[in-house]
Amino acid sequence: MRRVTPKVFLVGSTSIEEQGMADYLSHVGAPEWTSDASSSPEKLTEFMGRLCYKSWREGMNANVTKVRKGNYDYLTNVIESRHGALFEHAVTNWVFADVSRVFTHELVRHRAGVAYSQESLRFVRLTDLGLWLPEEAQNTPWLVSLFERTFKNLEDLQLMLATDLQLDGDIKFKDKKILTSLMRRLAPLGLATTIGASFNFRSLRHIIELRTAEAAESEVRFVFGEVAKICKKRWTNIFADFSQNEKGEWVTENRKI
Repeated sequence: MRRVTPKVFLVGSTSIEEQGMADYLSHVGAPEWTSDASSSPEKLTEFMGRLCYKSWREGMNANVTKVRKGNYDYLTNVIESRHGALFEHAVTNWVFADVSRVFTHELVRHRAGVAYSQESLRFVRLTDLGLWLPEEAQNTPWLVSLFERTFKNLEDLQLMLATDLQLDGDIKFKDKKILTSLMRRLAPLGLATTIGASFNFRSLRHIIELRTAEAAESEVRFVFGEVAKICKKRWTNIFADFSQNEKGEWVTENRKI
C-alpha cells in the first residue's frame, strides 16, 4: 500500500496543418491573413470563426464593415456572443494518474465533446494499491489509520489470490484475464488508477467551472483545479474570462457558451 497524490499531465492538443490553412486562405483571396494567437487551438478557433463571416479583412464581405484585429479581441467577442460551437474544433488531451475510481466514475458522466481511455483492471493485475485521502480525512488520525489498514489488507488479499489462483504459473492469458477480472471485485473504489481524457474547449470550459465548484466532489475538484491552472497559463485567450475566487472555484460570467 502506498500513499499517492492525483497528477495531471497535458499530453496533447490540436495542431494546425499550416500548408492546408495557407492554401485555403489563398483560395478565398486572403493569403495575407495572419493571427497573433499564441497557440494552435486559439488560432484554429479564430480561423473557423472568420470563415463563417468571411471576415479576413474589411471589404471581403459587403455586410461586414468592421473586422476585429487580434486573437484576444476576436475570441473575447465570440465568448461574449455565446458562439460556443467554435470551441468544439480544437481538442486537448490529458492523462489523470493516481486518481481513484471515485474520480473516474464522476468524470465519465461527461459525454458531449469528450473521449476516454481508462486503465483496465480486467487486464492489469493489482499488486500495489495506491491511496489518496481527501482533505476531510487527512487531519483525522483514526480515519487515516482506518483507510491505510483497510487498503493494506485488501492489497494482501490480491496478492494471496494471485498466488492461490496460480496466476504466475502455466496459465493462458485469456484465463488470467478472467481471474484478474474476478479479483478486482475485491478491490476498493478508492484505489489509484489512470484515465486518459480528451476534451474540446467548449466542454473543457464547462467541466472546469462545474467541477471546481465548492459543492463538487473533493478529488474531482482538486484535479480540475490543476487543469484550470494549466489552461489559464497555456491558452490565455480562450480562458481569459476565467478567474479563481476566494472559495477556490474557477468561475466566469460567460457560462456554458
